[in-house]
Amino acid sequence: MVSNRYKMAGKVVEINSLYDEVHTYCADYQTDETPDYFVTTTQGDIDSEREKSAREDEIEGVPVRHFFDSYLEELAVYRKIAEQMIVFDTILFHGSVIAVDGIGYLFTAKSGTGKSTHTKLWRDYFGDRAVMVNDDKPLIHVGTNGVTVYGTPYNGKHRRGNNIAVPLKAICILTRAEENHIEPITVKQAYPLLVQQVYRTPDSVKMMKTLTLIDTLTEQVRFYRLGCNMELSAAKIAFEGMYHG
Repeated sequence: MVSNRYKMAGKVVEINSLYDEVHTYCADYQTDETPDYFVTTTQGDIDSEREKSAREDEIEGVPVRHFFDSYLEELAVYRKIAEQMIVFDTILFHGSVIAVDGIGYLFTAKSGTGKSTHTKLWRDYFGDRAVMVNDDKPLIHVGTNGVTVYGTPYNGKHRRGNNIAVPLKAICILTRAEENHIEPITVKQAYPLLVQQVYRTPDSVKMMKTLTLIDTLTEQVRFYRLGCNMELSAAKIAFEGMYHG
């Protein structure tokens, strides 16, 4: 068993794993602080992740992928972290978050729509003013006086992200379009995708809390829909639409 401590979304987790790769993956978040909670993985957790992956491949009608146990353990660890973080009013969300001048903007969409491509346009357009927070699975702390989004080690296949925290100003649903345009949308319009993209725990009590956190989030963050053709002007239009609100 390999053990180390990491600080994510303001909380310290002690991870006890079977393989070293988990700790290499999380190295930028290592700390010596006292743990708030513990995560321990077993071979059963790894086998469960393999079964989940095979079911997803079958549903999508693609050949079943074969992964190393060490990779599946990384997934199991983050699943356990997501479970624990709900207790601390923090949810895992599937999206790409970029900050401009220290303010965060989160883009979410169905897989393959182009979230990562769009946030790269922001980095190209704004230069040093734009900082990637997390390109895949950020953690979002929902407080009564604000919403904060955190970078995590789980930042996508291109490993785009930083160990930082920024206030979240807006969530934007990304769609493909021939002409770039952005418009505000209602909570009712945004809500189905919010529930779809958040980590959904099998624990009914924690799931109820997750839905309560989403409700609190919707009271503090604005929502938009962006039609994007992936040209550089899309970054300007998206930012101006959300910044001025």
